[in-house]
Amino acid sequence: MALGGLVSAVSPTGTNFQRKHLPGFASSECLGCPLKFPVSSFASIRPTRKAGSPLKVFCKDYPRPELESAVNFLEAAQFSASFRSGLRPDKGLQVVVAGAGLAGLSTAKYLADAGHKPILLEARDVLGGKIAAWKDNDGDWYETGLHIFFGAYPNVQNLFGELGIDDRLQWKEHSMIFAMPDKPGEFSRFDFPEVLPAPLNGIWAILRNNEMLTWPEKVQFAIGLLPAMVGGQAYVEAQDGLTVKEWMKRQGVPDRVNDEVFIAMSKALNFINPDELSMQCILIALNRFLQEKHGSKMAFLDGNPPERLCMPIVDHIQSLGGEVHLNSRVQKIDLNSDGTVNHFLLSNGNIIRGDAYVMAAPVDILKLLLPQQWKEISYFSKLEKLVGVPVINVHIWFDRKLRNTYDHLLFSRSPLLSVYADMSVTCKEYYDPNRSMLELVFAPAHEWISCSDSEIIDATMKELAKLFPDEISADQSKAKILKYHVVKTPRSVYKTVPDCEPCRPLQRSPFEGFYLAGDYTKQKYLASMEGAVLSGKLCAQAIVQDYDLLVARSEKCPQPKMIVA
Repeated sequence: MALGGLVSAVSPTGTNFQRKHLPGFASSECLGCPLKFPVSSFASIRPTRKAGSPLKVFCKDYPRPELESAVNFLEAAQFSASFRSGLRPDKGLQVVVAGAGLAGLSTAKYLADAGHKPILLEARDVLGGKIAAWKDNDGDWYETGLHIFFGAYPNVQNLFGELGIDDRLQWKEHSMIFAMPDKPGEFSRFDFPEVLPAPLNGIWAILRNNEMLTWPEKVQFAIGLLPAMVGGQAYVEAQDGLTVKEWMKRQGVPDRVNDEVFIAMSKALNFINPDELSMQCILIALNRFLQEKHGSKMAFLDGNPPERLCMPIVDHIQSLGGEVHLNSRVQKIDLNSDGTVNHFLLSNGNIIRGDAYVMAAPVDILKLLLPQQWKEISYFSKLEKLVGVPVINVHIWFDRKLRNTYDHLLFSRSPLLSVYADMSVTCKEYYDPNRSMLELVFAPAHEWISCSDSEIIDATMKELAKLFPDEISADQSKAKILKYHVVKTPRSVYKTVPDCEPCRPLQRSPFEGFYLAGDYTKQKYLASMEGAVLSGKLCAQAIVQDYDLLVARSEKCPQPKMIVA
């Protein structure tokens, strides 16, 4: 399969959108374009319907939950504070960071907080990596994925607070809502009562739902989970070698738990089915949701991620003396005779040098850029086990407002679709009182990634006809499509299959001055936005800890920081 990504759009009403060929990894790639910095050209947030018209919002949001008392939130806050309160360096390090997804942005942000100068390079003309988004000719945004911010994301939640943008998260009702495949158009809810602490609120939500699992199935499921509750993190990590299906069989959990719950969870967490997903992934999520009262509570960002989340991070980095460059693709990692990094060569011929180097690109990109003499080293050779999973994000604008939806994330429980939301209701910037815009995650996508956009839309409409039987039909005899966008990502987050955990690298590499950041690196939140942000903090921490060593290395071999070829 070609490693080329693709974003395309078609308007059945007559407007044709230019097909865009994008890099194949929906994250912060580092493989090429002239060095320039057009970040300031990003427009401010505005209504997407008519230029100049006021943005009116009628969706109901809930107050921000009280996260500050959670142990994980407090630990994350202390971690963040350590960068600001630590001993300030006499002379800050210049650190070259390749990749402006959340991992790279996080690395650069916390290095800047610690008094160093990050030089952040992004291959594409858009910030965000896996949370990138683009604006079409009508002013409507379409995104790489459907991004949900959980209460159980302590480092992400702290990041919003540190940037002063907590109000950009639109918190929803504390519920999980699942479609009922055998009852088209109907949904089943797990409602978490606010008056109960964790884990009682989660247990109550499960016990009160009698539509998806019977009482005997709930009891067997609970018994199966007992070892995880008693064994804690050690037990969770020990399940890395089992798929979800294998773990269920070993624990005597009924197959219907898989059909009713785990298929939806697996597809939402890693875009694959339970017969492939490592049980460790499921247990980590359940552990957070059951241990933290607001862990499973969800929020949507109030607009497009590049402007509403990434730009505040960039502004913060620049305010502290750091630099951010778009269209700056790393073509080669050039080495010294001892195997350490001499410089990054960009595709435009520019040479970038620093006191330290960070690769914050996806693992698939990193593997393409690895120097030959590094590939046999265990630290890098283990990366072959880590492979990005394909996923497709679909946006459909309809000619009317759909009624059978919620102001929330919905689990479709469809064989083709994972989760979806009516973004015209859930998101302030995308609000529209007259038309619905459904954003849907099409997963697993390995059999569909090479299909045409029209084939993907046709298949999506057939599934939507089951979710909206009174409003949508596959032949569009009911609601009609005004336009759509299909965003294909052949290699997204790493595929969390069994036995990946030993292959995930620490952020500090065996080579002095070279570091890694990304959700695939060693951190406890696996492949997620929280994992990406935490990996960046861990990477920045390693560099700060290595300050004396890096200064001595730079003084021993002084070199100009940038050479224009």
